[in-house]
Amino acid sequence: MIAHIRGTVAEKFVTHVVVDVAGVGYEVALAQGDFEKTMVESDVKFFTYHHIREQSQELFGFSSLLAKKLFELLITVQGVGPKAALAVLSLGEAETVRNGLAHADTAFIQKATGIGKKTAERIAVDLADKVGIPTYSSPGEVAVNTDDSVVVPDDDDALEALMALGYTLNDAVVALAPVSKDLSTAERVRAALSR
Repeated sequence: MIAHIRGTVAEKFVTHVVVDVAGVGYEVALAQGDFEKTMVESDVKFFTYHHIREQSQELFGFSSLLAKKLFELLITVQGVGPKAALAVLSLGEAETVRNGLAHADTAFIQKATGIGKKTAERIAVDLADKVGIPTYSSPGEVAVNTDDSVVVPDDDDALEALMALGYTLNDAVVALAPVSKDLSTAERVRAALSR
């Protein structure tokens, strides 16, 4: 499996980019937010999900490990394929989507292209308890722990480190909730692991 890709964006199409890695071009489908931020000739790293079917192979890319983990959870829901999962992730930043799922917000989920009411309800029921604690503030803020709420920025290296160590998204969010954001990444990971 291809876990991540690092290279230069050679081409940009409607829903995907071609990343040149040492002379080999990999076509990578992206969520709308990542696609809009990606520029031709820029150096990029995407966490990837390699989807293999009988007739084709596709590579889906994500700017954060959090987005990749959300994608992997979404495709476990019956009736949700990789393109539908990417549509859900296109609703906003990874933390915004995680928060919508944690709140079981079917109206939010249903805004994704190709997601109907029944599928949105199925996603909400299946994933609400698997994505961590709901937040009540806007994403990107400093982590806050108030009345069982927490905000985890999309680029939280400590969260990504815990998930790389085998923590589920939910467990990693809960473990980091009481840990001060002022500590270094290594100190935050140590503190979370000691709980």
